[in-house]
Amino acid sequence: SGTATATTSTSASYGGNASATSLAYLPQTVVLCELRHEAFEAAVPVGPSESGLVSKWRPKDRMKTGCVALVLCLNISVDPPDVIKISPCARMECWIDPFSMAPQKALESIGKNLSSQYERWQPKARYKYQLDPIVDEVKKLCTSCRRYAKSERVLFHYNGHGVPKPTANGEIWSYTQYIPLPISDLDSWLKTPSIYVFDCSAAGMIVNPFIELHEWSASNSSGSTWDCILLAACESHETLPQSAEFPADVFRTRSLFRGSLDYSLIDQIPGRPNDRKTLLGELNWIFTAVTGTIAWNVLSHDLFQRLFRQDLLVASLFRNFLLAERIMRSANCSLVSHPNLPPTHQHHMWDAWDMAAELCLSQLSSLVGNPNAEFQPSTFFSEQLTAFEVWLDHGSEHKKPPEQLPVVVQVLLSQSHRFRALVLLGRFLDMGPWAVDLALSVGIFPYVLKLLQTTTPELRQILVFIWTKILALDKH
Repeated sequence: SGTATATTSTSASYGGNASATSLAYLPQTVVLCELRHEAFEAAVPVGPSESGLVSKWRPKDRMKTGCVALVLCLNISVDPPDVIKISPCARMECWIDPFSMAPQKALESIGKNLSSQYERWQPKARYKYQLDPIVDEVKKLCTSCRRYAKSERVLFHYNGHGVPKPTANGEIWSYTQYIPLPISDLDSWLKTPSIYVFDCSAAGMIVNPFIELHEWSASNSSGSTWDCILLAACESHETLPQSAEFPADVFRTRSLFRGSLDYSLIDQIPGRPNDRKTLLGELNWIFTAVTGTIAWNVLSHDLFQRLFRQDLLVASLFRNFLLAERIMRSANCSLVSHPNLPPTHQHHMWDAWDMAAELCLSQLSSLVGNPNAEFQPSTFFSEQLTAFEVWLDHGSEHKKPPEQLPVVVQVLLSQSHRFRALVLLGRFLDMGPWAVDLALSVGIFPYVLKLLQTTTPELRQILVFIWTKILALDKH
């Protein structure tokens, strides 16, 4: 057919004249009249739908984290009574050695560092922290955060490295005289929506009482919904790793890999996280693509939308949660979350991350030593596009979906790969409404919407073709 001929000519001519390739891609004689195209009208709801194809991808409840409460109970130089520490022991907190300066100064420096690290993910949120607080100070912090955030999400980060483990009754500990703080009190102050990060030994001990509390609450009230996400550093019977090769707060550390890397150079990685033409930006971009791909392939589409597309800060936390699971497993700790996630630490995409990170960081010493040295971009994205192209040659509706789809969406951000990504994406959408729905579920819509404003001639026709496919499925 005309469509098939156009697709074939696209593949053959890619790499030549971009405009010619774009024209060749589009069907020249026969348009949208193969058997697979007849399914479009049948798939389109006649009005707004809550259960049809459209409702699966369209974000109905965008959320923002408006306020972040950081509670650090470190009690520097005093070990909690229920922990016997090895020697040498993990000491670094936010890449700061607490014993390298006076305890109070170290505590303040760690608090500022933790706050600034969260700010990289969500600079518009308000950040407040309490250092070695009493219970009343925690209450004041939580209530002020909820008041400021209003109906937006509040994040509560608890570092309990300097206090006893949580109790079986669902209590964490504040600093002064080890006064217990019931989870029920914390919940009543922070309310919903909220997300909790519990970084302490036996952190899993907190999760079940939290869930039971809200199951009881739900059975005794009508109409109220509880939107609460829990991330815990280890299971209820586990102790955080103490090995000196790890930081003390390894749960929230974005380590790259262990090996021959000179760790003193990590803080000197040149570039900015949002500048994809720099080493730091490239690593951040690849990391986002890898973790997004793993999540989309192992989670249900509803859960993927909630955790990776609804809230910028939550998405960043869960991307790093996937990496933390991999690192903590190597230290014999198992992360706990609510909602519960399937294990991802052995997903083969981590191999692609290891290789890409190693190739990028192999340039680090030369880049740091020579300001005139040029960073050589990774081949990660071109390799992933090739894998997607191979799937297009052999895949179908009845085979496993292409796992590279989230990477293709990320590649649309890159000028150097954009045209090839759009051509391959057009080929995929041309396979039928099921393919359009998959692309929408992975989050393609805002990218295409923004690209439609492009003034680049060779991109226009393929973008119009992609936009037409989306409109054919979803007229609303």
